Parts: sequence; structure tokens; C-alpha cells
Amino acid sequence: MGARARFLIAVVVLGMLMTGPFVVTALLVWLGVEGEGRDLLLQVIVPHLPLGTFMTVLGFIVGVAVVRNLFRQYVQGLLRMAENQHLMLGANRDFRVDETEGPPEVQALARTANALAAQRDALLQDVEAQIERAKKSVEDEKNRLAALMSELTQSVVVCNLDGRILLYNSRARQQFRALSNAPQVAGGGELIGLGRSIYAVFDRNLIAHALETIQQRLRRKSGQPVSNFVTTGGAGQLLRVQMSGVLTGSAGELDGPVDDGSDRTMTGFILMLDNVTQDFEQESRRDQMMHALTEGNRAALANVRAAAEMLEFPDLEDVQRERFSRVIRDEIGAMSARLDDAANEFADALKGRWPLEEMMGVDLLAAAQRRVAEGPGVPTKLEEVDESLWVKVDSFSLLQVIHYLVHRLAEEFSVREVRFRLSAAGRLVHLDLIWSGTSMSTETVMNWELEPMNVAGERSPLTVRDVVERHGGEMWLEREKVRHRAFFRILLPAANPQVETDSSVFLRHESRPEYYDFDLFKWSERARELDDRLLSELTYTVFDTETTGLNPSQGDEIIQIGATRIVNGKLLKSESFEQLVDPRRPLRPESIPIHGIQPEMLRNQPTIDKVLPAFHAFAKDTVLVAHNAAFDMRFLELKERVTGLVFDQPVLDTLLLSGVLHPNQESHRLEAIAERLNLTIIGRHTALGDAIVTAEVFLKLLPLLAEKGIRTLREAREAAEKSYYARIKY
Repeated sequence: MGARARFLIAVVVLGMLMTGPFVVTALLVWLGVEGEGRDLLLQVIVPHLPLGTFMTVLGFIVGVAVVRNLFRQYVQGLLRMAENQHLMLGANRDFRVDETEGPPEVQALARTANALAAQRDALLQDVEAQIERAKKSVEDEKNRLAALMSELTQSVVVCNLDGRILLYNSRARQQFRALSNAPQVAGGGELIGLGRSIYAVFDRNLIAHALETIQQRLRRKSGQPVSNFVTTGGAGQLLRVQMSGVLTGSAGELDGPVDDGSDRTMTGFILMLDNVTQDFEQESRRDQMMHALTEGNRAALANVRAAAEMLEFPDLEDVQRERFSRVIRDEIGAMSARLDDAANEFADALKGRWPLEEMMGVDLLAAAQRRVAEGPGVPTKLEEVDESLWVKVDSFSLLQVIHYLVHRLAEEFSVREVRFRLSAAGRLVHLDLIWSGTSMSTETVMNWELEPMNVAGERSPLTVRDVVERHGGEMWLEREKVRHRAFFRILLPAANPQVETDSSVFLRHESRPEYYDFDLFKWSERARELDDRLLSELTYTVFDTETTGLNPSQGDEIIQIGATRIVNGKLLKSESFEQLVDPRRPLRPESIPIHGIQPEMLRNQPTIDKVLPAFHAFAKDTVLVAHNAAFDMRFLELKERVTGLVFDQPVLDTLLLSGVLHPNQESHRLEAIAERLNLTIIGRHTALGDAIVTAEVFLKLLPLLAEKGIRTLREAREAAEKSYYARIKY
């Protein structure tokens, strides 16, 4: 029986106690008197009846006030204390009952409860310290794995046999965002995340075929049970994928293993991804270039051959001879131009013949200066360096060449200073090594190019020409007669300037563990129906919206969506969705101080019809969670006709769940709930900030719901529907 019902019963009982004896006594007197006695009784009682009634009503009101006060202090106060003590048991161990609230007896009980909680905390701290010491070595191993995966330059994704992602690294996250159909919306992060399906990117049949190939090789006990395939991503990107199995030594260790007939069982698979779109395009351009070069020069050679044959006639007139000579010159010039164009176009293809790294030209020159200072000790200077240039080089071997050349210049020509110059040359870069004084012959330059490099006892099997050719470049000697200088010009491949990647897309040390969750190996989508799944097993998208106002049905629009994910009971703050939206209508002035979004911040932002598809993909196959979800869901519902998207997954509301757990608390605002649960609020009234706070609140509520017997999604929804706050409509 609820507290309100008990209060009403107490009021009814009070009324009966106050009026019952009087009514019964009056009835007995009335029945015991007859005739004139009754008339006399009426004459005595009736004049005093209004005063009696007034005194009775007044006494009843006072009695109700006393009962209400006692009820609030003892009944509701004790119920509130019980709720607070439940918080002290688990959700917020630091919470303490207010010892100054209520009558002396309740205060004494509060002091006793707080003393017991302090004693409990002292014991738990000792136990937790021992557990922490035991877990430290395991955590170190996990963090080393996370660090290793994070720093890999190749994209790695690990999935269970249902195709659910349970591990990925930073490179994979960037790769998947590049595959997004809407990379401009919230970074295109709707494709990758723990617990998400890999089939959002790859065709299910393709993965199934690759798995079958691996299983066949496992049955044959192949030493390398891997499968390779090339496929296209959603944005038309060409991917080369190598798949290998995650194997365990014995069957049955994890749910859903695939027995391959040997002593190894596959519980998942690893995908290593390479985006080969650019390589394929380069190969196609090279084929087209070779075809154009062949076909274009064939006609030119035929014209040159015909003109040369005509020039052999001795009686050819001078005018005709000049005309044929001009034909030869023009065709040779055209052939030369085509060859130059082909050389430039082919430069990128030549780069790939040797593993080269992209680096800033000024960094290469700085390294060269340090190398020369440590070796020959010749002073160096920079001259006319284009700091915006990037080069694609094998810096180690190229620095060997520079060291070798400067050493020989100092040793054989007594050069006392060298200068470096770096300039652009179309798709190539000129690196000049300049010195003053005695020049050298072409024969000497050729000898230096072809001899194996030998500097101060350090021998290299490579020659200068080997290194230059590996870069797809050239080297020659030039002279500046006016300034009495000479220089070696080395032709190197240029690289596209790299955009500095925002550090937030990489894993920070403390957040690396959020990127893997091996417990997902045990998760099978077919285990049970969603409604009967335990709340602790579900994947959630916790979201919030900021809007132009509070009336969705009267034209207010979404101006920001923020969301984060909960997978396997863990909040993945790094897997977030945050996007401003152009509402195509003015903001209400009174809403700006709340969300802090100015009108100019919304200019040039995508509209809701562009943003909602990305958010729909981000929230796919998850349960939606929000605080006061009816408000946010109403905005999404009103956009169904425009976008054609329906958010029909289950929805849980932390406002309703808090009302179910703590019906005697005065406030269920997000701030009040967070304070009760000892949560720090950061970024309040931003969509992503509110979503993160809501997610943290939801995780704190889950064990409290379990204590109340609410463990499945169905039970949570049914309990929330009975909450007082479920009547709120928008």
C-alpha cells in the first residue's frame, strides 16, 4: 500500500474517531427518550448544534494537520531515509542522511545509519585496496594491449562471430569515418563503435564467404588460415582486407564457437584494412598515360620517318627541305613535351617503388644540418627554403647521400661551407647542395654517383645513384658563374601537405580501454528477444537535443543533437555524436542563455534532413535513453515525414526511472538526480554534455533497478509507464 493511501486511511480513521462516539451517544439517547422528552431534548440541543459542529470541524482540521505533520516526519521522512540509505548502499557510497531533519527519534536513527555507513566504508576501502593490488597487473597488460593497438599504423578491427565490433584502433576509426556517406555530419562516426555491426560497411555474404574459406583452411590445418578480398565501401572507397580468425585452444570456452574439426576453435575474426583507392587510381592513370604516350608518339614517329626519307632526295627543293625539317622539329618537340608530361605524371607511381615517408622539407634540411655537423663538421646555412613544401623520401638513405657528398667536397676540394636550397618544381622538389670555390668535372660527378658510399669508415652497399633512383628522381651538377658557385641539384618527389589531425580523434592513455571489450565475444544477438534481455546486456544510445524553444508542435526546431553510447555496461565517451543543425528559423531569445548557442554558430551548418540520417545510423540496433525523453522524441517524430526515418527502437527515460526508484524525493531534475548520485556535471545544457550526464545517471540507476526487481527491458518499460511523470505530453 502506498504512502498516499495510508495517509487517506489515517484521515478517515481520525474523522471516525472524532465523530463516531458523539453520533453513537446521541443515537442511544434519542432512542431512550420518547414523547415530550424528545421535544425537550431538541429544544436544548438544537440552539447549540452549530457551535458543536464548528468545534467538531475545527478539531478535525487540527487533527488532520497533526496527523499530516506526524505522517511527513515519521512516515515520509522514514521512507525518504530508506531511499537515501539505498543510495548509500551502492549508487553513492559517499551519500549521508541529513541528521538535522525530522524529530529527535528520526535524527537518532539517521546518526546510527551514518555511523554504520562510515564503518562499512572503512571495511570496503580495505577490501578494495586488496582487490586493486590484485587487478593492477591485469590492467597493465590490458593497457599495454590498448597502447599497442592504438599506435598501429594499419586499421585493425576485431569482431565476434555475429559481426559485432569488439575492438578497433584509432586508425580504423579514421578509416571508417572516411568511408562515411556523410563525413561532414558529426565526423562521420556513425559506422564504427563497440557492439556495432560490421555489416554496416561490408556485405554479410562477403564476410560469410571469407569465414568459410578460413574454416576450410583450419580443417586442413593450414599454417596461415587467412582470407583476402577487395571490396568497396559505402562512399565508393576501394578497400583491401585481410581476414584471420580469433582462435582458442578448445571448444566451448566461449558462447557460439565454430568447431572446425581440429583442436582450434574460431570465436571471432580480425580484419586488417587498407584503403587502396589512391593506389588503384594511380595504376589507372599510369595505364592511361602509357596508352596515350604510345599512341601519341606512334603517329609522330611516322611523320618524322616520312620527313627524313624525303630529305634524302638530292633534288629536293630548298623550300620543301625547310618544310620537312620543320615537320621533324615540330614532331620531335611534341614528342619531347609528351615525354615531359609523362615523366611528371609518372612521378607519383615511381614513389611507391620504395617505402618512403612524408615529411616537411624544412625538417629534412634540419636533419641534414645536424648530420653534417656531427660528421664532416662543415658549417651549413639555409638559402631560399620554401617552408610549405613536403617531400616523400627515405630520410635515412638520403641523409647518407648528403653526408657523403659534403664529406667528399670537404676532403677533395677543401670546401669550408655548404648551403641548402629547397624549391618547388611542379610535382617535384629541387634540393640544392651549394658551395663556393673550385668546381669539378662531369666525370668526377659520375664517379661519385657510381661508387659505393664510404664515409669515415662507414660503408654502404648503395651508391648515390641507387638512392636517387629509388626516389624516382635525378641528380646533376650546375654552375652559377656570376656568383662563382656550383651546386648539386637532387630531384625528389613532392608530397601533399598533411593536415594536422585533431588530437581528440586519437586515443588518450586513460581512454584506451574504452576501445575494446572482449566480453562481447560472449554476446549473441539471437540469445533472447530484446524485451526479455537484461538491462545490463543491452547497448544504449543516450542522447539529448537543444532546440529553438520548448514547443515542438508549434514549429520549434532542433539546433543540436548530442549522443554517446553504453556498451556492455561501459560508457564510451569517445564514441560520441555531436552536431549543430541549421533550424532555418530564428532562435527564441529566451532560449539562448540556456543552451548558449548563438545564431551565427548555426550558419552554414547542415539542416536536419542531413543530420538525422547520420544520427539514425549512429543509434541503429540500440535502445534509446534520454532525460524527459517525451520532449526529444516528439521532435524526432515530427521529422519522420520529412526524412522518411522512424526511430522505432525502445526508449527509456531517466526521469521516469528516477520517479520509480525514488517516489518520495522532491525533485527529479537531471541536476538533482546527479547530485543524489554523487555525479559531477560538466557541460550542462550542451547536447553532448547533457547526454553524458544522462548516461552516467542511467548507469547508476541500473543496479538500483535490479534491487527493486526490475532487471529486463520489459520490466523497466512497464514500471516507467506507471510513473507519475509518464503523463507528461508534448
